[in-house]
Amino acid sequence: MTLSQMGIKIKQLRLRQQKTQQQIADACGISKSLLSKIENGQTSSAIATLSKVSRELDVPLSWLLETKPEQDLVLQRANERESKMSDIHMGYSYELLANKSKYSGVEPTIVYVTPKNINKREETYTHSHDEFIYVLKGSIDLLYDDKKYRIHQGDTAYFKGTIPHLFIPIDNQGAEVLTLFIEISE
Repeated sequence: MTLSQMGIKIKQLRLRQQKTQQQIADACGISKSLLSKIENGQTSSAIATLSKVSRELDVPLSWLLETKPEQDLVLQRANERESKMSDIHMGYSYELLANKSKYSGVEPTIVYVTPKNINKREETYTHSHDEFIYVLKGSIDLLYDDKKYRIHQGDTAYFKGTIPHLFIPIDNQGAEVLTLFIEISE
């Protein structure tokens, strides 16, 4: 990998995360000028410095140093996907459908809404992504901005994740919701 290619990866990821050079530099204990030179492929940097940058951008150091190009096709076989991840107190479990590229702004997931008789979650949550949902199985109430919307199998919704929201089960069958988390750059 050339210095220029690594610099481009760092810069694109930093911009996608809407962070400034100054923010990353301050967090890493380096000068903004050094970070600029790294991003522009004008200087090599110590692994320790790159490690700090990768940590601040929340990627493994190996991703920064990876020489394989990003793939246009991410094919994820059912038996290769990560199994459901859950915590009974969350009110849902989820399954990542693709190991997306760090440059991609979309993360496809299936959310399994816990059945009503065991779902104890009442607090709404927020995140920085927009969200598109498609109810695959069952029905839910979408609590969004203190209003409740009944969504049935086959229904869709698109909303801002920065607004407090929650999927509420309506029965003891639970539900399955295809969710696309969409990173919006402003």
